[in-house]
Amino acid sequence: MSPHVVVRALAIVALSAACVPDRLPESLTTEFAAAERALFAPLPVVVELPGQPATEAQVSLGRALFHEPLLSDGHDVSCNSCHALNAWGTDGRRVSLGHDGRAGTRNAPTEYNAAGHLAQFWDGRARDVEAQANGPILNPMEVGMPDSAAVLAHLRASPMYVAAFRAAFPAERDPISYDNAGRAIGAFERGLVTPAPWDRFLAGDSTAFTTEQRRGLRSFLNAGCQSCHAGINVGGDRFMKAGLINAWPCQADSGRYHVTNNPNDRFLFKVPSLRNIANTGPYFHDGSVADLSEAVRMMAHHQLGKDLTPEQVRAIVAYLGSLTGTLPLDYIAYPQKPR
Repeated sequence: MSPHVVVRALAIVALSAACVPDRLPESLTTEFAAAERALFAPLPVVVELPGQPATEAQVSLGRALFHEPLLSDGHDVSCNSCHALNAWGTDGRRVSLGHDGRAGTRNAPTEYNAAGHLAQFWDGRARDVEAQANGPILNPMEVGMPDSAAVLAHLRASPMYVAAFRAAFPAERDPISYDNAGRAIGAFERGLVTPAPWDRFLAGDSTAFTTEQRRGLRSFLNAGCQSCHAGINVGGDRFMKAGLINAWPCQADSGRYHVTNNPNDRFLFKVPSLRNIANTGPYFHDGSVADLSEAVRMMAHHQLGKDLTPEQVRAIVAYLGSLTGTLPLDYIAYPQKPR
């Protein structure tokens, strides 16, 4: 199904959701039908690239490259600078600062669980985390390397990186390539998963949720939030227009239109995952909102045409807390980098 068909279909869903009663009878507030649970799914242990499972050598190389400032023009930034793994994969800024302190134009989304998304970047211009990994390195506003040849020159000058690439891609005559750097970083990122109480709840653990979180999930469903935020990542699986029902406050960024030049893609952005959302602000593609409660209120108004009560917002925020997972501290531990 094309993004345009998805948007039109979900617009109907969103309009329908606006007609759903704000509350179900009290006896149903903490019970959830099988059809409602089926909208979601628990996280896998790792999100594998179909047909190409990563090797430990590739993951190890990717971990080192993710933290490597030598891949930046001034040796001053790395992937981890904007996607700090010990800080939920973000830098806490409205927009990130790249090479030489240059400010970007969009908020840096977390890398945790991103391998399970339908595409990468807010505008979906990269098909997967492997393709995404190579984009910022050559972006003058981000890592700032002039070209891929400069990147490879740095890597080939390091005997330990030469050995690491050979171990990661043993079947290749010349394993140090720009594509292989992206493949290795992607292999590492595919293990950045954060299982949460939400996953235990979906698996049938009735103790995983507090009563407040159950009520929050009911408010989330009653409001119609699942029309965009569903699936394994509670989002990340479709594009949606910012301001579907009520116009988005700032329309300076045309979103996916910059990629496709299709007028139907104006203001389309990838729906963000809600996993770890309590720890990954500021919110939205422009990082314009710092407070999660305000983000919830705005989403209901602009995307669903509903004005939630403060009580409903508090309940939904409580539910969103159940999506906060456990960081894989051993997996992300700062590596002994090749030199």
